[in-house]
Amino acid sequence: MARVFFALWPSPEAARQLAAVAASFAAAAGGRATRLESIHLTLAFLGDVAVDRLPELERAAREVRGEAFPLTLDRLAVWRHNRVFWAGCSVAPPALADLSAGLAAAVRAAGFAVADGGRTFTPHVTLARRIVALDAAWPECAPVSWTNRRFALVRSMPSADASSYRSIAEFSLLAGSG
Repeated sequence: MARVFFALWPSPEAARQLAAVAASFAAAAGGRATRLESIHLTLAFLGDVAVDRLPELERAAREVRGEAFPLTLDRLAVWRHNRVFWAGCSVAPPALADLSAGLAAAVRAAGFAVADGGRTFTPHVTLARRIVALDAAWPECAPVSWTNRRFALVRSMPSADASSYRSIAEFSLLAGSG
């Protein structure tokens, strides 16, 4: 089995900015900051999929069409119930919601399930987990922006420390608004 999801990877500069915010908050609030190389925005989480079915999943994703789009993360928040600090967007670009919905529909049509598929899509980048001080002051954070021109099918590789991620395949978004 492979634990997989579809994601957007930020530009290197955006990832560095987000990693700095993550480290600052985790130092103040306790918890584990997301590592620079792991910073991503999940479009659709599938969970465990049989390795021999990954080519089917890749084919389904190749059918998804979407436009490139800019994304600005300008909002910080904490999910108290699971002690997660995250960055999101005040206004999500329509192309982002369309891409997430299109992926979910394509993978369902191919016989896969999207974990938490009934939950409303909340675009976010997890910055820290296992927060100890839920009411800690948030670090200064200017809006972080990048243009998304592709999305990826990603495999999570768990370890004792933290999961690492490896792109299995990348899919281009059409030139357009981005």
